[in-house]
Amino acid sequence: MKKNKTSYSASIITYCRAYHAAHNEPKIFDDFLAGHLLTEEQRKNFDGMIYQSNKALYFIGSRKAVPSIIKFLLPRRFKRTFEAIAPKDLNLIFTPTSAVDWYMHAHGGLALAVSRSRYTEDSLLEEVRKGVKQYVILGAGMDTFAFRHPELMEKLQVFEVDHPATQAFKRQRITELGWKIPKQLHFVPVDFTRQRLDEALKNTPYNPKALGFFNWLGVTYYLPRETVFDTLRTIAGIAPKGSMIVFDYLDIDVFNHAKVTPRGQWFLWSHVAGEKMQSGFDPSTLAKDLAALGLRLKENLSPSNIEKLYFQGHPGDYHAQEHVHFACVVVE
Repeated sequence: MKKNKTSYSASIITYCRAYHAAHNEPKIFDDFLAGHLLTEEQRKNFDGMIYQSNKALYFIGSRKAVPSIIKFLLPRRFKRTFEAIAPKDLNLIFTPTSAVDWYMHAHGGLALAVSRSRYTEDSLLEEVRKGVKQYVILGAGMDTFAFRHPELMEKLQVFEVDHPATQAFKRQRITELGWKIPKQLHFVPVDFTRQRLDEALKNTPYNPKALGFFNWLGVTYYLPRETVFDTLRTIAGIAPKGSMIVFDYLDIDVFNHAKVTPRGQWFLWSHVAGEKMQSGFDPSTLAKDLAALGLRLKENLSPSNIEKLYFQGHPGDYHAQEHVHFACVVVE
């Protein structure tokens, strides 16, 4: 993300979590506070973005003459993607009452946001029962854990680590909403491309001798591969044996035009907001890659695993993002 600019991806994921909390039953993950952190301007901007995306789909899906600006902006492979995801009934994407709902189902961002959060917090609760007392959220964005679970804040020290601009915006919103910040919640500003996590945590109550649980969601996509491994290596160096890390990652097929699915291609388009996705990993070699860092891959959920866990039989008709995997890693 750009310097002094609030993360676009953090805001759109918050928008998705808020939509799920307000409109879907049963809930896969109930972030009932997410919508409060968005400003009215942000909500209107996202509504406008969805409208413009649907407008492009309408022109292409209906085989009408594509406006020159769209011709200019869309490479041929993007046009094929739009044609593949456009519904047969174009009214589903071009009427105010159904446009947002269709987008939330078709894009996959909502399904990803709620499933990875559910997986992570379920894993965290299990570790808390085993005695973990430190929860570090890397790239915390608009995370609301500390405010949704006051009963757990008595057992945990929570560290929200994020880019200074995004964190400043969140703290401003918390102040505007009048929320009381728990004394066990610590904000740690850090730019992962310029700063090391261990250095950032030095001036906080983080205890390198106590078991920790690290949440790293929606971040690895945007970082160089070397930065991802360096951060994981750093965690292995500051957390005692038995500490856990949960992160999500893209598989390498998403960057292969011959293998990427239409929804996967659409997912990559966040680079238009200045946050280009640049790193993917091979699921078959991830365990070996992590072992070299002093980490053991405990669980490596594929999209099909995630589909079975959270979406199979769910009446909401959401589906796992085809190229995103969830990894659960233990410090050796």
